[in-house]
Amino acid sequence: MGTAAGSAFDSDTLRRGVEGQTANILLSLYADDAELRVVDQNTQPSHPRVLRGRDEIAEMLEDVYSRDMSHTLEECVVQGDRAAFSESCRYADGVRVLSESMVTLRDGKIVEQTMIQAWDA
Repeated sequence: MGTAAGSAFDSDTLRRGVEGQTANILLSLYADDAELRVVDQNTQPSHPRVLRGRDEIAEMLEDVYSRDMSHTLEECVVQGDRAAFSESCRYADGVRVLSESMVTLRDGKIVEQTMIQAWDA
């Protein structure tokens, strides 16, 4: 992985952030004015959950990282001002979540992200 040519976005930092125990490293990858759209079983594509700014994104990430679960960055591709990554998660009770994200970058920071999540039934 590593840093993409011509971009300051560091996928190694993304891995440490995703797989870490707190939201701090992952949150450092977001621009102050970032926007995150989440599509899952509760928020359908026509009405996604939209988080605006690092503060709102931080609230969500802190909630996620407070749960008894593990996170693994499966893949990450960075090309120019775009990146895509897959994350798999497992709760302590065995429930699994798969997340796919497409992001837009500015100066190595995430400014837009669309995340699609699928949960075990």
